[in-house]
Amino acid sequence: MVQINSVSKAEAVKQQSRQLRGHIARDLADTTVPFDNQGYSLLKFHGIYQGYDRDSATERKQRGDDKVWQFMVRVRIPGGRLTAEQYLALDGLADHYADGSLRVTTRQSIQFHGVVKAGLKSAIGEINTALLTTLAACGDVVRTVTTTPAPIRDAVHDRLEAETRRLSSHLLPRTRAYHEIWVDGAPWEPNEGQENAGADDEPDPLYGERYLPRKFKIGLAIPEDNTIDVLTNDLAIIGLFDGDRLAGYNFLLGGGHGMTHNNPKTYPRLATPVAFVEPEDLLEAAAAVVRLHRDHGDRGNRRHARLKYVVAENGEDWARARLSEYLGKQLEPCRQMPAFVVPDHLGWHEQGDGKLYLGIPVSSGRIAGEIRAALREIVSRFRCDPILMPSQDIILSEIYPEDRGAIETVLRQHGVRLADDMLPAERWALACPALPSCGLALTEAERVRSDVVTDIEARLRLYGIERERLSIRITGCPNGCARPYTGDIGIVGRMPGFYALFVGGDFEGTRLNTALADKVPLHGIAEVLDPLFALYASARADGEGFGDFCHRVGMPALQTALAERQKGAA
Repeated sequence: MVQINSVSKAEAVKQQSRQLRGHIARDLADTTVPFDNQGYSLLKFHGIYQGYDRDSATERKQRGDDKVWQFMVRVRIPGGRLTAEQYLALDGLADHYADGSLRVTTRQSIQFHGVVKAGLKSAIGEINTALLTTLAACGDVVRTVTTTPAPIRDAVHDRLEAETRRLSSHLLPRTRAYHEIWVDGAPWEPNEGQENAGADDEPDPLYGERYLPRKFKIGLAIPEDNTIDVLTNDLAIIGLFDGDRLAGYNFLLGGGHGMTHNNPKTYPRLATPVAFVEPEDLLEAAAAVVRLHRDHGDRGNRRHARLKYVVAENGEDWARARLSEYLGKQLEPCRQMPAFVVPDHLGWHEQGDGKLYLGIPVSSGRIAGEIRAALREIVSRFRCDPILMPSQDIILSEIYPEDRGAIETVLRQHGVRLADDMLPAERWALACPALPSCGLALTEAERVRSDVVTDIEARLRLYGIERERLSIRITGCPNGCARPYTGDIGIVGRMPGFYALFVGGDFEGTRLNTALADKVPLHGIAEVLDPLFALYASARADGEGFGDFCHRVGMPALQTALAERQKGAA
């Protein structure tokens, strides 16, 4: 167990919060001021991040004005599955309470940006009316559980979807605070007992008084579909099927992308094999992994608090032994499994039950303007059930074949670009929100995605490789929300206008990439990558992806190519 002499301030806030209540209800009533630091920390557990508009902050400060305080509200949507009614309800909230957009996250959820304090309670109340919740969408708990988005109607995919929902429900915090504050609670009145509300609550049976040391992410996949980048999760669950029969699950532990620049004690890591779990033990085994993090995670240093450091420093055999103790039965090591594949779910596909599904690309996951209008019309008219993709795109499922032409007409009328209209670099690119809404962003991501991809596509065309499959991930800081440390190319915010570049991961999400260049200016990214593209075009093997090529030839050869280009330019 990690030995620590003290706990962080965040740990004390959680422990003293009366099961996540704090003073949220009291402070919610005053809409003229932001929440204090304690409220800021506890709001995350309720699916809310407090921030401010960073675009206007400097100018307002110079004028002596306060920041424009606003909130991001995230909905917990297991596996990204929504009914048509739920999607339309969320769409309606975008204008009433947010900035007129919905944002698909890389964890198959919806975020609303620009929510003001006065509308916070009403917005969350309406989300709950739609039979959804924001509880545990953020915070030091198990967050939204992800799984393959494909709505294929067979025993394998039906099992994955069902187990994702069961895991999500089983691992939710049991506190009554959420419903008291956001759904059922009366307005705050001092001396009415609310200050002591929750004092009689028992500590959460799974999370205890202090919940987890840091956030915890779970993904459920099969080797045949690693669309979710399952190995980037704290707990990666791989279903092993023999035809339609589920043999069990491989549990791989300790994935996570967050790191800090210039701090080698922090690093991205892929989950590594720990144990094989029988089908009937899935829920309790997953809870055991959560307990492992709860009991052994570092509560003194939040930068060292993720499960990945526990596994990396103690080993997989140690982790399997601890899980066996929690479960009261001896767990076996992981079983052999096939190589991972990432299928393309964009475009038209058959569900297997006579109906179709359509994957529609959404740039940076931002559903706004014409694409929002098109989706609203299609979901309203044809009652398609949307599925949010970990690629920030959206699937419309349950489509009757006879409606295909009409749906395409609606999309074209609204000018929506479909997957076939795009080159692979754009089709597979991810970007986090970054500025102006994220308080952690060092520089831009979503707002420069189009420029970065366009510049890279132009370089690829020079060498005739623009149709090679390529994954580009762009983040405004090193915390890795768009998974930049896996995939072919990672572009990570370093400081305003500058980025660190990473290459050599693989498209299938089974290998981390390696640092290539640091402090690259925004408009120099494609130029730095250009000699690597030239080398790839001339020396790649048949069917070899860009990341695989970079890994094979090695960083010394890539650095030599960069140096020769710079020397020639001089």
